[in-house]
Amino acid sequence: MRWRTGRRSENIEDRRGRSGRPRGRGIRLGGGMGLLIVIVLLLLGQNPLGILGGAGEPRPPAPAPPVDSGAVRDQEADFISVVLADTEDTWQSLFDAAGRRYQPPQLILYDGMVQSACGFGSAAAGPFYCPGDRKVYIDLAFFRELSRLGAEGDFARAYVLGHEVAHHVQNLMGTMDEVNRLRSRVGRADADALSVLTELQADCYAGVWAHHAHRQRNILERGDIDEGLAAAAAVGDDRLQRMAGRGVHPESFTHGSSRQRAHWFRTGLQSGSIAACDTFGQSVRS
Repeated sequence: MRWRTGRRSENIEDRRGRSGRPRGRGIRLGGGMGLLIVIVLLLLGQNPLGILGGAGEPRPPAPAPPVDSGAVRDQEADFISVVLADTEDTWQSLFDAAGRRYQPPQLILYDGMVQSACGFGSAAAGPFYCPGDRKVYIDLAFFRELSRLGAEGDFARAYVLGHEVAHHVQNLMGTMDEVNRLRSRVGRADADALSVLTELQADCYAGVWAHHAHRQRNILERGDIDEGLAAAAAVGDDRLQRMAGRGVHPESFTHGSSRQRAHWFRTGLQSGSIAACDTFGQSVRS
């Protein structure tokens, strides 16, 4: 992915090295990706509560980081800054064309745990968007875990950020308010189905961003699209359930199957059309 010459975003707050206390309530979106990390920890015989900050056991001191960890972290943060700036430019252009005003989200970089308007988040829960404060939260360690699990490459990481920013787009467009209104009036199964449609639309919007970003700034290189599709498929609910040693239960999905997620990301990537991302009016069987 061609990113090094890109503009850097100013809408980033670096909270790495700080700590917070649990408080606040709300609904976070996109954090289901982090379930992948929790599952792997369990499969490896590790206690995810050590990362989540759970009570009952003292947390051992963290191992010393590699000598070059600071340089790696700085490069990862620089990459995130460029991708965020690209989403700002792309969505600003698309909103302008539609006669709407785009207000970019702020992105919070954190280590381990973080306080948001939606509550207390952890690295094990993955990147998430909080509608309450209109901020995206990312612990860069998630990207290293994503790479170890087979979703490698710059564009795989860019897809993750594009998905979280897409939730912000949904928030600005009023989709989240409407979905929350509907969720409050239906049972658990229908509420989960609405969550799946919301997440799949965010996958499609991430593809819309990549379509226009490449068209305007030629950011994609050979293999990048495959990286993005692999990342989308890697966090499908069916794949996560299989990794946990369970049967696949579509009725319990909250983010969509691997096939659905890759399908909707590809739809946005190929069409570049917000209108093509009407997951609520269409469906793809898992």
